[in-house]
Amino acid sequence: MSKRVSPKEASDLLAAGWTYVDVRSIPEFEQGHPPGAYNVPLLHFLPGRGMQPNPEFGAVFGKRFQKGDKIVLGCKAGPRSLRAAELLASMGYTELVDVVGGFEEWKSSLPVETNTPAGHGWEDLKK
Repeated sequence: MSKRVSPKEASDLLAAGWTYVDVRSIPEFEQGHPPGAYNVPLLHFLPGRGMQPNPEFGAVFGKRFQKGDKIVLGCKAGPRSLRAAELLASMGYTELVDVVGGFEEWKSSLPVETNTPAGHGWEDLKK
């Protein structure tokens, strides 16, 4: 089980060199995310079908992040990032922290950006 932290604690970890990975869908990520976040969706939003599992989640995550990297996982409210943490732990990732309350809590008191840095968006990461 990964450690669960508040958005403020997550922000402190980012300042200490941890990496934020947002597991929300692409449209959610594009509406705003923590500064410098990477977008690796656990689920994709498909018009007319709703949220569907992303079959490339593990493979793309593994291509970009090493098993010992210090990763903060976040989603909209918490359930998806907790599920992602469980999946990644089963793949051998050991330095995982899940943000309790997700981006909904984060945006109430911490910085948010809407631009996606090169190499941080889903399309760039899966190349």
